[in-house]
Amino acid sequence: MKQVAGTLRLDLAQFRELQAFAQFGSDLDKATQAQLARGQRLTEILKQPQYQPMDVEKQVLVIWSATNGYTDDIAIEDIRRFETSLLKFVENSHPGLLADIRDQKSITEDIKAGLKQVLEDFKADWSNQSSTATDFTAAPAHPATSAAAATD
Repeated sequence: MKQVAGTLRLDLAQFRELQAFAQFGSDLDKATQAQLARGQRLTEILKQPQYQPMDVEKQVLVIWSATNGYTDDIAIEDIRRFETSLLKFVENSHPGLLADIRDQKSITEDIKAGLKQVLEDFKADWSNQSSTATDFTAAPAHPATSAAAATD
């Protein structure tokens, strides 16, 4: 956790500094915009529901994925869903990785390779789910009810 949290602290400190600077300036280069966006995502992943503590190995997985850029292309409002889906994916298809993180208590080269592979597999699956998702919010829930209401 210390390995992952060290980069997290640095990233968040830079984010807060840039955020304060960005309030005064409107022209920001792409690197600054990307760093601000990553800081917003890091802040979002640190939020946990009250009375629902997360296991350390799961925290390491989620924080490592964010600090290594795997959440950079995820919309901020989708970060929670991404985090939940990632944890379910790893628990179901790669439970050994979480056990390794818990047992080793550090990110070894083998664990880092496992994290990269798991996140690449998950991101491919996540991208497919996101691109095939249909927006059902525009369609009425019950067409007959909507037609009857329209004639009244």
